[in-house]
Order: sequence, then C-alpha cells, then structure tokens
Amino acid sequence: MKSMKRRFFLRVSAVAGGALLIGGGEEAAAQPTRGSRQPGPPILPSAFVQIDSSGIITLTAKNPEMGQGIKTALPMILADELDADWKLVKVVQADLNEAKYGSQSAGGSRSTPNNWDLLRRVGASARLMLVQAAAQTWNVPATECTTDLGRVYHRASGKSLGYGELAAKAAALPVPDPNQVKPKDPKDYKLIGKSLPTVDLPAMVTGKPIYSIDFKLPGMLYAVYEKCPVFNGKAVSANLDEIKALPGIKHAFIVEGNGDVASLASGVAIVATKWWYANNARKSLKVVWNEGPNAAHSSVVYAQKAQELFAQKPAFAIRKDGDVEAALASAAKVVDVKYTFPFISHAQLEPGNCAAKFENGKLEIWAPSQTPGRGLQMASQALGLPAADIVIHQMRTGGGFGRRLANDYLVEAAWIAKQLPGIPVKLLWTREDDMRHDFYRPGGFQHLRGGVDAAGKLVAWHDHFVSFGEGEKFVSSSNIPPAEFPAQFVPNLGIEATLIPTGIPTGPLRAPRSNSLAWVIHSFIDELAHAAGKDPVRFRLDLLGEPRVVGKGMEAYDAGRMRACLELVAEKSGWGKRTLPKGHGLGVGFHYSHSGYFAEVAEVSVDDQKRVKVHKVWAVGDVGSQIIHPSSGINQVQGAVIDGLSEMMAQEITIDKGRTMQSNYHQHQALRMKQAPPEIEVHFIKSNHPPTGLGEPPLPPLLPAVANAIFAACGKRVRTLPMAKEGFRWA
Repeated sequence: MKSMKRRFFLRVSAVAGGALLIGGGEEAAAQPTRGSRQPGPPILPSAFVQIDSSGIITLTAKNPEMGQGIKTALPMILADELDADWKLVKVVQADLNEAKYGSQSAGGSRSTPNNWDLLRRVGASARLMLVQAAAQTWNVPATECTTDLGRVYHRASGKSLGYGELAAKAAALPVPDPNQVKPKDPKDYKLIGKSLPTVDLPAMVTGKPIYSIDFKLPGMLYAVYEKCPVFNGKAVSANLDEIKALPGIKHAFIVEGNGDVASLASGVAIVATKWWYANNARKSLKVVWNEGPNAAHSSVVYAQKAQELFAQKPAFAIRKDGDVEAALASAAKVVDVKYTFPFISHAQLEPGNCAAKFENGKLEIWAPSQTPGRGLQMASQALGLPAADIVIHQMRTGGGFGRRLANDYLVEAAWIAKQLPGIPVKLLWTREDDMRHDFYRPGGFQHLRGGVDAAGKLVAWHDHFVSFGEGEKFVSSSNIPPAEFPAQFVPNLGIEATLIPTGIPTGPLRAPRSNSLAWVIHSFIDELAHAAGKDPVRFRLDLLGEPRVVGKGMEAYDAGRMRACLELVAEKSGWGKRTLPKGHGLGVGFHYSHSGYFAEVAEVSVDDQKRVKVHKVWAVGDVGSQIIHPSSGINQVQGAVIDGLSEMMAQEITIDKGRTMQSNYHQHQALRMKQAPPEIEVHFIKSNHPPTGLGEPPLPPLLPAVANAIFAACGKRVRTLPMAKEGFRWA
C-alpha cells in the first residue's frame, strides 16, 4: 500500500437519540480548493457515518453520481470496514462542502483511488470504537470481541450488542488515530467484491424522480437559453417585447455574458410558467448576432490545413529518443500512413439542466455537475457573489462522460435566477442546445512512419501529430503525452506536433486523449505487425518485452501488468486456436489509461457490402487488487465497449461557418441494441496494487480491436473515423 501523504483524522460526537456520528477528512495546513490557485481553508472533519439507536446506519456518499456506481461503491468500503449489515444501511448524497468532505468531483476514474484508503480507515476506526464500547460494558478485553453484521460479540460469554445499543457510549470514547488503525485483511471482506443492488435501483426501476432533470420546487419557473450558433458570438438585439406577449411568458432578456463559453456565453433567456411555453416562444425569437471571428472556422478548412502541414516540417518536438531517421533508413520494411479522427459530442442522455434560487443575497443551486466545486467558483465570479453565500446540492446525473466537468449550464441558471429574486428557476436545454454547444472531443490528424528490422522487431517510430491550439499550447484534451505508448519501448522514437488555431470549444470525453490516440497507435502497431509477418499478439508481446516497470513517476508503465492482460485475453478469445468462418476476423488492442491496464479482442464479420457485425468482445483489465462492486465494474466495461462502437461508426461533429452542423442523435448516432455485440465477456486480473477506477480504461482498446478485426476479416484498413466515411455500416 502506498504511504499516506496526509494525516487522516476523525471527530466523534453524540447526537439526538443516542446516535454515533463519525467523520473523516484529510488534514492539511493550506489545502488548495480544486481549480483554484489560492490555498483554501484546512479540510475539516466530516460526517460520513451516523448510527442511530435503532441500529440504522446512514452513510454519506460525497462524490457526484452519474451512472458510474460510486454512490454505492464508496459506502460499501465504509460499510465493510464497519462490519455493517448492508440491509440496515441507508446512503445519502452529500451537498457540496469541500471544506468538510475534501474534493468532491467525478472524473478521470479517480473517485475510488482518491478515497480507498481514507474510507477504509474511517470505517475501521468506527468499528474499533464500537468494540471498545462493548468491551467496557462487559468489562472484558477488546481483543476478545468480534463484529459481524452490525453487532459486537463476546464469544466466550455468549454476549452480543447491536451497534445502535452501543452508539451513545462509543461517541464518548477517545478517537483512535486512523493512521494507527489497521483496516481489514482483504480475505475478511464481506461486502467488497460482492455485486450488491445499487442504492438507487428501486427508485430507478419504478421511475421515481431521482435525476436532476426531474427536480422541481414549488412555484418554479422554467427557462430556455438561446446562444449564438457561432461559438462566442454576442447577442446585439432581439424582439423581446413580442416574446413577452406570448402565452405563459414571464420574462425575456439579453444576457451580455462574460466572453467565456465555459462560463457565461452571451444569449437570450426566456422564462415561463412551463418549459413548453418557454421553448415554444423560442421559435418566434429573432436575434441579431455579432458572430465574431469564429465564423470563419470549418472542418473542411481544418482538414486542408492538416494536409498542408504534413508536407512541412513539424513545428515542435514532444519527444525524441535515438535517431529516428537513420533507423527508418536502415529498416527492412517501413510503413508510412495517415490517420484522421473527428470532433465528437459527449451526447449524454440527460441534456444540460440546473435549478437555482436567489433570495436575500444568497444563491441556492441544484446541479448535476461532475465538478460542483469548480461550478461554485464560476458562479461566484460570474455573479459577483461571495462563495460563502452559494450552496450547491449535488443531483444524480443522467450521464456525463466528461461533459459535466464544464459548468456552463450551472452558471446560466444561476445568472437567470439572480435576475428574479425569490423565485426558483429551472433551466433545461434541448438536445439541440446540448449537442451544438458542447465542449467536443477534439479531432486530429496523424502522419505515422514505422520501421521493422529483418527479424520483425520494431526499431523506429515517428508521429507528426497535427492537432489544435496555438504555438505549442494545445486546446483542452487535444495533446499527446510524451510517454504515450510505444514511447520507452522503441529505441528510436520521435513525436512532433503542429497546431491549428481553433475557436471550437473542446474538453475531456471518456478516456480523454486515449479514446482517439489508442485507435491510431494500436491500429498502426497492427499494420507494423503484418508488415513484419508476425502474429499481432506475438508482435505486441515482443514489443512489451519482459515484465518490468518502464519509466518513473507519471511516465511509469508496467509492462508485466499489460502482458498479463494481453495473454489472458488471447487465451479467453481462443486467439490462434480457432478457425473462423469466411469474412470473420479477430482483432486485438490494448492500452494503459487512467491507471488501468486493458486488453481487448473483437470478433467481427464484414460482408461484400461493407456491413459490419461485431459478434463478441473479450475484455481483460487490471485495475488493482479489488473490484469493489463487480456488477458496476462489469457494467462500466460493457458500457465502454458500446461507447467505443458508437464513436467508431457514425459519430462526428462537423463545423461550417463556425457552426455545429449536427443537432441530435439522428446525425450523431449512438449504437442501437440490434447492432450491439450479443456478448461482451469481461475478466479482471487482481494484482497487488491499490484499486483504481473503471470509467475510462476499458474504452480505448475497443476501437483498435474492432478496426484490426475488420482488416483481418476483409483486408480493408480503417484509417479514418467515423468508419461510415469509408463506406462501412452496421449489418
């Protein structure tokens, strides 16, 4: 286990009804608030565990829940260390309070690794206090007491007491030092590793209003927000008087904005007694826009510019190992190809929405944000309110995939609410709003050259990466890390880049950077394997070499963990041991992303009309020593496969005259049920490493696995996404 960088500490107190209240946090003299350059206040103790006199245990889920299952998984860690009876556990969602709970965000597959050690120690400390309370009651050594299912037992005397009976006495005991508390041996886990029902499952399957989009307040008004179709354009004037005269309309006004599309873009707000009235009035809205310089941008211009840049020397180097040009010149075979991938939208099911109420100088917000702390800061700055006067309630989110890392919908709702003191307002975007005003996964262009020697060994690799930004500064999520595989595994390797200026907002999408880079890199590795005349799995194993850790710190890459995943997925898929029908092929891909190692194999068929059918996907991952909630873990892997297939075939955002041309799912298609693989087989390797997250790492290997399987099935190499641009379609 990694050493703890900060000291954990607890606070215990008696509360009404003889309850035990136990909190946990991290102590830091000047802990910075996430997203802020200035140090925030020290993190204070927080209430994670409450046990009432009846034995009901209430556990607090501190991080945003958006379908990744963290509202169940994190309380499971607490409950297991506490030896709680899960049937007596209730889980409540915390409001935003980073001074109390520490960082409260969901992104980068970090919720589990950031909280694993903390929550185990909080739970273990609570259990120890209950044991000590029982031991004092019976006048026996605490070492003679055990716990199980919410009770403390003294086996020698046959006595036992429930946690509810002990709560008040435990609250009066000294707090143990969590750094000295020993969490359970993994062999003693009773909940961790079990597929328990998710905490909100009954409400979900019965259609209860648990999502942010369902949230209502008495007397609430509803708002829509029209923004310039060109990013960062400004509203000059609008027919507001005509709009105000329409049925149900209460208010209509221009919002100047602050020049930052990630915060408050200029637009026109319409507020009505019902959302339908507001959205219907929008159809009559006539706005004069100042479109600004971004109106000159287009996807066609970007593509033309990229080809021009490929003919020129790259603008700057990202990594250079050995002598790439000399190694290419002496290679037995050289592969020289170009790959292209598009901008895509997050397209999460629940569009942007947020409720807000401004009253007596204070602002209350109900938001489905992945970064509510950042949202609070942005609202504070945009509205000129002290952060202390803003409260954010975390709402369950209907998907995020990185879109909710941005908080533009939150700031818009807050700004509208401030214009209407005392009246709660619910802002709801349409699907068109959401797709046309996204922070897109950036597109990119890559010119790759690779060389293998006479023995089929990869000896040279060069990547001219044309992406977006200015000078040497990439726009959000468009860069390629200097340690990106196969860096550190090829003796002569160069990564260079040239950037194209863009006015199109970009941002992280599930497995940011890796979701596009893995497709390019591992498709190209497949091309090199065939050029070398080697089996694709064998070629990759040779490239990884012997089990070892290559690089240090953030560049560390564990070749042994990846080898184990690759070997197991080859075994499970019957790689090299099955005779496939004509027109069928197996493809493989692997990738290290967000601390997780994954390898995947896809079986695909392609007919003479380029109709593609994915028959099965095998996925093997190593995300550490524990899969806390296996059903959620499997769901994350299977969902990542479905997401990857959606991205491959038909998802693309194109820009013309600064405008997004796609508006809804009919133009930016998600995979349909009939197109999904009949089976996605998932395996986990439990390695001797702290557990990490599962939201990101299963997605990247899927794209090259399918692309490589298509090549194996029909001999056609996919180098442009979406595949529909190369004539493919789902069978």
